[in-house]
Amino acid sequence: MEKKSALGRGLGALIDIQPTVQTSGSSLIDEVELSKIEANPDQPRTNFNEEALQELAASIAELGVVQPITIREIAPEKYMIIAGERRFRASKLAGLTKIPAYIKRVSDETMMEMALVENIQREDLNAIEIALTYQRLLDEYKFTQEKLSERVGKKRATVANYLRLLKLPAEIQLGLTKKEIDMGHARALINVQDPTKMIKLYEEVVAKGYSVRKVEELVRQLNEEGEAKEKKASDPEIQKAYSQIADRLSSIFGAKVKVDRNEKGKGKISLVFSSDEELENILMVIDSIKN
Repeated sequence: MEKKSALGRGLGALIDIQPTVQTSGSSLIDEVELSKIEANPDQPRTNFNEEALQELAASIAELGVVQPITIREIAPEKYMIIAGERRFRASKLAGLTKIPAYIKRVSDETMMEMALVENIQREDLNAIEIALTYQRLLDEYKFTQEKLSERVGKKRATVANYLRLLKLPAEIQLGLTKKEIDMGHARALINVQDPTKMIKLYEEVVAKGYSVRKVEELVRQLNEEGEAKEKKASDPEIQKAYSQIADRLSSIFGAKVKVDRNEKGKGKISLVFSSDEELENILMVIDSIKN
């Protein structure tokens, strides 16, 4: 039977686990001592809710581990978790000494991809953890966004929206991780053109509990105000004067000169050269001015 693409449909589909002792000659199920298992230090999840762990531990103490974890042998009698660290931690809290586990024989690269994909299927992973996982898959596996969306079973636009969150200032990313705002707020805030105003609006959102729609409205207002100021700074007379300055400097340096100015009168002068010879001429002019 033709095997369908598994990623995006849960870890069970990914590794083709069957409820038998031996699976496809590459994995088996057994009870493994907890002391012989270690967590994956590179797994994407960074936060484990203590209260939720205690609740899971109580359930495990009562009913046992319903779904085996998935591990990989990294040395004789030593294993690393691919999927199921919450169950592993909760089993320890419940006082268990062993845990049912699928022992999978996979390479380092396959193990990492499996762990990353399994984690982003979970609903309790925060948006920044998901975004960082997507970025890691792009960086380490050289996926395109389109390929990544296929692998994780998400629309390409969804993947792109998560990746954009990583462009937010650290303060806002932290707020998203702490659930002070949700992804809808973050997606609206990222459209603020001025980073300082973005953070100020973020702080206001947290303090006043604005809805996503309210934030979107405020972002539009901020951007419209910014565009209006830019338009004001582009007064024809001012632009004419600065254009003349640029022409004067161009004649001195023998190269194209750009003069940019904002509404507060601040700006920059850029010398543009099209060849090494032109750059050398610019440097000669500068040297002559210094001397």
